[in-house]
Amino acid sequence: MRIWIDADACPKVIKEILFRAAERVQMPLTLVANMKLQHPKSAYIDSVRVAAGADVADAYIVDHCEPGDLAITADIPLAAGMIEKGGFALNPRGELYTPDNVRRALSIRNMMDEMRGNGVITGGPPAFNNADRMAFANQLDRFLTKHLKGKS
Repeated sequence: MRIWIDADACPKVIKEILFRAAERVQMPLTLVANMKLQHPKSAYIDSVRVAAGADVADAYIVDHCEPGDLAITADIPLAAGMIEKGGFALNPRGELYTPDNVRRALSIRNMMDEMRGNGVITGGPPAFNNADRMAFANQLDRFLTKHLKGKS
């Protein structure tokens, strides 16, 4: 099992939580972005720099993930790709995607994109806050506890 971080837009505080978790449970973690990334020196943490472009990092993650891997992403199509390949996806606000809710999230995303394109809605999601950080940390801990049970 590996944790993949869609690192271009992942909040720094979430990356720091993930770095500590990777060390604690001794799990490989890979950051994927189209820029050079800083991360702690660790036998468990590495990074991959991909070419610039829309969805290049997402495609890399889906192409290289294995069933059971976890992606950290706010990108719903990437979450859907992970689930389709037998993996998991968790967004930085703490929502764990499932086959059921990722389909619903894709529909909502597409509707919102259309509304933004028509000028009906402007702006993006609310600012990332401490409650989001806590929700993420709690969901990650639950996920790791459930999926690493019996593997030690």
